[in-house]
Amino acid sequence: MTMQAQIKQARQALVEVEPRPNVMATLGAAALAATAAVLLAGVMILGPGVAIEDQPVPVSASA
Repeated sequence: MTMQAQIKQARQALVEVEPRPNVMATLGAAALAATAAVLLAGVMILGPGVAIEDQPVPVSASA
């Protein structure tokens, strides 16, 4: 292999290829960020001292 061919091959190896944007990855990241924002807002509204207790459903005795 000649010196010119080696230089040409080395220059081609140094050229950076720009990655193509992935639309699905962008949408996934946006959905994850939106979900995190909604969950964080819920935590901020409820606060750390709020406890939600489930009450049993009242059942009438007459059937």
